[in-house]
Amino acid sequence: MPLFKADMHIHTVLSPCGDLSMNPRNIVKAALKHNIHILAITDHNSTRMCRVIDEVAQEKGITVIPGVEITTREEAHCLAYFHNYEQVAQFQKYLEQHLPFMQNNPEKFGYQLVVDREDMIVDEIESLLINALDVSIDDIEKRVHEIGGVFIPAHVDRPKYSIISQLGFIPPDLQFNALELSRHTSPELFGRQYPRYSRFVFTQSSDAHFVENIGDAYTMYQIEKPTLEEIVLALKSQAGRSIQETGNQLKVA
Repeated sequence: MPLFKADMHIHTVLSPCGDLSMNPRNIVKAALKHNIHILAITDHNSTRMCRVIDEVAQEKGITVIPGVEITTREEAHCLAYFHNYEQVAQFQKYLEQHLPFMQNNPEKFGYQLVVDREDMIVDEIESLLINALDVSIDDIEKRVHEIGGVFIPAHVDRPKYSIISQLGFIPPDLQFNALELSRHTSPELFGRQYPRYSRFVFTQSSDAHFVENIGDAYTMYQIEKPTLEEIVLALKSQAGRSIQETGNQLKVA
């Protein structure tokens, strides 16, 4: 069964904290450079850049999983991934319903741009996307799973905006598919720090906001083909699918 290298936490020019170089062509070019087979586009509280990057990536043989990084009411960051654009449209509507309007200040927070494949600006989002939604992590998790998506708390090792930093613990009844680690740690190091959570399944991604950080952390999946369905099987260690390795460029032991 083949191995696929995935970096499933990538920001674009749509995220106010994303560099203006994070356009479709540059993201795909960096993925090719680092031999990444699967990308997930996960802007803050919006899915609007997923499809155009998907189109560009397909031409280069790279799979794009549409996703989003959600800021919950508790200000914990969580990742959601979707199998198709019907699910994406449903969740985009949910995001727009629950993101309180706060006028973005580009000079302070950064631009929030939607661009086409030629890097031409087609829209600029006025509402600050890094604001927290008005719904709890439990409600968001339930909605993601109702739609049929995959729910993963993001960078759980970080001292800010992680489920542990914001809640102090991982709720035992929260139905997540895995936990994501940042590029600054490893499953072994995190397990030593939080032994009660070492039994969970971990993924690792770069959380890249700059082109040079794409591929800084990754997960190697042993799966039949590069689809979210296959990744879900790997997270469950079912049907011979598995996570073979997580890694980072910092070589954290």
